[in-house]
Amino acid sequence: MPDKPIAAGPLPDRIRHRFPIFERLCYINSCSQGALSDDVRRSYEDYLRDWDEKGAPWEYWVERTEAARGAFARLINAEPDEIAVTTSVSAGVSALASGLRYGSRSKIVLTEREFPTVGQIWHAQESRGARVVHAHPDDFDRVVDEDTAVVSLTHVSFRTGEMYDPKRVAELAHKHGALMLLDAYQSVGSMPVDVKELDVDFLAAGALKYLLASAGLGFFYCRRELWERAWPTATGWFADQDIFKMDASRYAPSPTARRFQSGTPPIPAIYAGIAGIELMQEIGIEETRDHVQGLNARLIAGIEELGGTLATPKKRHRHGALVCVKSNDVNALVAGLERWGIVTSERDSNLRISAHAYNSFEDIDLVLEALTRHRQLLA
Repeated sequence: MPDKPIAAGPLPDRIRHRFPIFERLCYINSCSQGALSDDVRRSYEDYLRDWDEKGAPWEYWVERTEAARGAFARLINAEPDEIAVTTSVSAGVSALASGLRYGSRSKIVLTEREFPTVGQIWHAQESRGARVVHAHPDDFDRVVDEDTAVVSLTHVSFRTGEMYDPKRVAELAHKHGALMLLDAYQSVGSMPVDVKELDVDFLAAGALKYLLASAGLGFFYCRRELWERAWPTATGWFADQDIFKMDASRYAPSPTARRFQSGTPPIPAIYAGIAGIELMQEIGIEETRDHVQGLNARLIAGIEELGGTLATPKKRHRHGALVCVKSNDVNALVAGLERWGIVTSERDSNLRISAHAYNSFEDIDLVLEALTRHRQLLA
């Protein structure tokens, strides 16, 4: 927990000192990895201390797993038993995909903007009878039908920053009797996400980005009415009905969303995940969304003044925290910004700039100044 409560005032003024990287760099790359906070650093020290002092405190570590489950459940307005604690989005989605049967309903509909792991997992099911169809969400009305088993949607595209409407897609899927999966890795922590309000059936996310934690921890939400719909063949002992029974003679998955888990939980990452989630909840996710929208409005206006081309829709309701700028040599552009002490990233020849609660208008102005000096690298 923080040394002292976060006081009122502009977000960066309140929290920036909690992230030591800003003493050296302008970090504006949260779409790849959240900046390291003092809380998360301390959580790893707590893990090492517990390990050193207690030896093998597995009962306590299982309690930490349950604390992480509860923290993420509260974050998305779910019940704890609707959450599986996983090591990644890949693990959760694989458990779901392996647990479905592709008979009379064999079609999987997804966009071409999905993160590779999601598309690859669904295509892997083609050997089990699934048929994968890619379409833009605007065309889902044309391709989603009575043969559709699952509609799989990214909330915010990691390639462009474009944000899609999961509630509309969920309504369409349910109209045709299909299930709906939301990949919320690029949205959870940067904006409020309510699974009940959105009416999604499944949600996958991780703690690495806007939840300010570290690699190795993911979460998978399954609406309680659907627990029995999937019997994962990608499984493990922490997915069992009774993990302490240690019975290797049968398959008896948990009657809750825990059936989507697998092996031993990622304990170090769980310490960090709890710290990151609690910090983001204290900072305020809705306030973070408003703050970042203001930063992005300034960024987008400045890029347009430079004559740059956005790969991200301009309207606020059409994009997440991530803004992508087209480049004719994106690797050179990322390297050029790095020489200015600015940390960004690239995908698909686009420069990715991703602000969070700790970023300031001064950060945006520095980015725009650096882009001005590298205008020749903008497409």
